[in-house]
Amino acid sequence: MNKGDLINEVAKVVSTKKEAQAAVDCVLSNITEALRNKEAVQISGFGSFKVSKREARKGRNPQTGEEIDIEARMVPKFVSGKALKDAVK
Repeated sequence: MNKGDLINEVAKVVSTKKEAQAAVDCVLSNITEALRNKEAVQISGFGSFKVSKREARKGRNPQTGEEIDIEARMVPKFVSGKALKDAVK
């Protein structure tokens, strides 16, 4: 399922596809903004999004085999909730 498919599914619940797109965009932008501010987002029964620090490390250029330095950075993480895990079994 991609974003367009998700919008089509939401459109079945709300009155128009335009409203569905606005709703999906609103949810995604709010999650993105919260993560940008290093805030966790917890959706009961689904899971939680959080920001984690990835430490600096050494890596290799796959074409040349040369060792390179990879800088530390912040990355988004998703941890699925119990209800989601149970639904996937």
